Amino acid sequence: MAQGYSIEARTQRWCDFLSDPDAGHLFLIDYVPDVETPPLPWRELASARIEWAWRQYERQRARIEWLRDDTLPYLDMRTGTEIFAEAFGCPVHFPDDNMPFALPLIQHAGEVAPLQVPDVSTSSVAYLFDIADELVRRAGPDALVKLVDIQSPMDIAALIWEKSSFYPALIEAPEAALELADKVKQFLTAFLDAWFARYGDAFIAHYPSYYMPKGLTLSEDEVGAVSVGTFERLFLPELTELSEHYGGIGIHCCAHAHHQWEGFRDVPGLRLINLVQPTERLREAYRYFAGVPQMHSWCGEGDPRAWPATYPQGSRVVIQVSAATRDEALRLSDALWTACGRD
Repeated sequence: MAQGYSIEARTQRWCDFLSDPDAGHLFLIDYVPDVETPPLPWRELASARIEWAWRQYERQRARIEWLRDDTLPYLDMRTGTEIFAEAFGCPVHFPDDNMPFALPLIQHAGEVAPLQVPDVSTSSVAYLFDIADELVRRAGPDALVKLVDIQSPMDIAALIWEKSSFYPALIEAPEAALELADKVKQFLTAFLDAWFARYGDAFIAHYPSYYMPKGLTLSEDEVGAVSVGTFERLFLPELTELSEHYGGIGIHCCAHAHHQWEGFRDVPGLRLINLVQPTERLREAYRYFAGVPQMHSWCGEGDPRAWPATYPQGSRVVIQVSAATRDEALRLSDALWTACGRD
């Protein structure tokens, strides 16, 4: 395979990007001419999900043979946000045309103490290992598996506990909120320990799709509705503990959480941050997080070849562009390869 195309070369560029302040930018080209609607992530559709993920993987493997960017093929464990809340007993709503979501299980602080931490092997998440096992059996043990949808323990607690009661409890009964989040953290850690032991430390993040050689990735969205003090007391300690336990962390946030940026930046072992925000807010984010690898929902306007020059000095950005045709994908590849200083 030509220089720069191989999985090994791409993987090394990701490792450098995540660890070396001078590594520069990466770029991903979204070109999917034969896009296929995925099956809904229902347990009853496990076989269809496996076949869909396998076809996606084969397309990705074929694509890297001719398109030079930083994309890595992966086995897609597409799930909803409900999976860990469901394991604690939350009922789940399954729309016919959208992702499933958990309905709250508890209504007040007094219901937290009796709640038991599930056993991973006998819980509702156990079937996810069956899906991943089959995909890895087909692809081989070195294939990258995309992590299931992971949210922070406090975010999962906010699914389990009805929110109009949960938010006041963060102030009025923080010990109960912390107790619930700690139970979630125990279960989440047991799940992730088993997952990484089975499929290896390296993986593709749950969202967006970026490579992690080690660590974990999660969504942290409830922080948009809480104060800086509440974040520091209730959210930051669990982020710190998880990052230290797994050797790094990637954070996705689509909440209006500008007031928490300092807290995000100070999370030990922060490997990458992804924000989904309006353009002007993201312009600010590129400056604020210049020392941290970034992969945001907006990368620039106009000619993508000019984008790398617009980012702050010393920043590391994952640039995402779309192509309508194979020729356009190849032109973008050549242009961004040069713009990112690889020639």
